[in-house]
This record gives sequence, structure tokens and C-alpha cells, in this order.
Amino acid sequence: MAAEGDFLMRYRAVSNKLKKRFLRKPNVAEASEQFGQLAKELKQQDCLQYAAFCDLAMARCEQTLFNAPGEALALTDAARLFLLSEKENRALQAPGFDEHLQAALNCYSFAIKEMNRPGEAIVHYQRAAELQTQQPVESLLSMGEMATCKILTRDYDGALAVLTEMQLMCQERGLQLPGTSTPVGAFLDIVAKCEISRVLLLMLLEPPPQKLLPEHAQTLERYAWESFDPHSQVTFLPENVFLLLQSVVVCGKWTINSSSSYLRPLLSAELNHLLHLVVQERITPSGQGI
Repeated sequence: MAAEGDFLMRYRAVSNKLKKRFLRKPNVAEASEQFGQLAKELKQQDCLQYAAFCDLAMARCEQTLFNAPGEALALTDAARLFLLSEKENRALQAPGFDEHLQAALNCYSFAIKEMNRPGEAIVHYQRAAELQTQQPVESLLSMGEMATCKILTRDYDGALAVLTEMQLMCQERGLQLPGTSTPVGAFLDIVAKCEISRVLLLMLLEPPPQKLLPEHAQTLERYAWESFDPHSQVTFLPENVFLLLQSVVVCGKWTINSSSSYLRPLLSAELNHLLHLVVQERITPSGQGI
């Protein structure tokens, strides 16, 4: 408790320096340096979560100074400390709500935006998903971030594998309507996004039949005109989205632009990015494979 009281007293002392005084600007650079020094001392005392809070304060100072690399570095340090603190709590079997893990994920997410290095973020999201196995929704959200990073780094095969695993996880561990296999709540939103993403990625990759995995073949078959059965429609997609996505799957390069234009307003920015890549590849094939 003594260490906690000392931390709060020193933290407030530095924070007070950032308050605006009449006709005087606060010295943000000095405050950032002091938060950094306090974080260093707390790490040496093994007070990891308090050190992480100091790193967060340092990141806010660096943001005020428009120093994106400094902000990203402080956020990454905070994320690492929160993650170490979470591991310590789990090793001690201390009760909690994974708050340190969530804080670590938030720090990594903000740092990724500053550094624009999604490739480096993949391993952190993967580790988070593994730590969250007892919380399926949180684990799925971390896996979704991992898939997004893989798409941004053009690892479309890797993204497809992660999204397929997510969809299977939703079906096996997600809440479902009684007597059906239709997911509900957050699981429904996740499985719907996975389905659309997987269809678009398969269209983008165009794997040859001999390399098409059974689960991917089954996905594409759901959208083929010849196998269309209104009674067996995909139940986790709205009917208009399913029909518009089906029209994009089956149309040729001369009509895909107009067909996709009706689907675009119904998709997120990330899914629209994938749809744009599909349309471009159909109209002007690269000839090299994605």
C-alpha cells in the first residue's frame, strides 16, 4: 500500500504540472520525461501495472507534442507491462476480469495506428487470442484484428485461414437459437463478417479446384445459381446481403462493377476494401495471382 500511495502522490504531482496556468503554457516535454522516469522506477520495483499507467501518461504527452513515434513507443511499453501484469495475476490465480489484458490490447491497437505496422501486430493479437480462450467473444475479436492485419499485409491466405477458424469456433462455442445452428448476439455479427470476408477472399485468391479445401468449396457452393435453394439460404446473413453477394460471385467481369455497387453501402470499410480488390482483379486480372 505504501508503494501505491507514493505512486499516486508522484503521479498527481507530475499531472498537476500539465494544468494550464494563467498566461503560462505547461511544459509537456518535461512532464513526459518525468512520467518516463517514474515508469522506469516502478518497473524496477516490479509494480508493473503502475508503470504501465505512467507509460500511458507519457504517450498522451507525446501525442500533445505531435511525436507519433514517441507515442507509439510509450503505448507499446504500456501494452507489454499490462500483459506481464495479466500473466502474473493468472500465475497467482488472482480473481479479475482480464482488465489488464484488455488494456494491453487497447494499447497495441493505438500503437499500431501510430506506427502503421500491422505485420508486427499479428503476433500480439495471436497471443491475446490464446490468453482469452475462456472468453470466446474476446478471443474472436482478437482473431478478427489478426485477420485484418493479415489483409493489410496482403497475406490473404493467412487471413482466410484465421477467418475460417473463427467461423468454426462460432459454430462450436457460440450461443445459438434453440434447436438450430444459427448463432445469436455478438456471435451472429462475427460469423456474418467472417462469411462475407471468406467469400471475397476466395474470389480474390481463386484457388484451383485441386487446392480448394472442402470447407472453402462448401462456402462457394452456397452462392452458386445452380445449387440455390431458397429454403436452405444462409441464415446468418440478411436476405438482401446474401442475394447481392451471390450476384457478385456469379457475375462476369462486364457486370461485376454494377453488381457490386448495390452491395457496397451494406458493407464495412474493411469489407469494401476486399470487394474493391475483387472487382479490380476481375476487370483487370494481374495474371500473377494475388
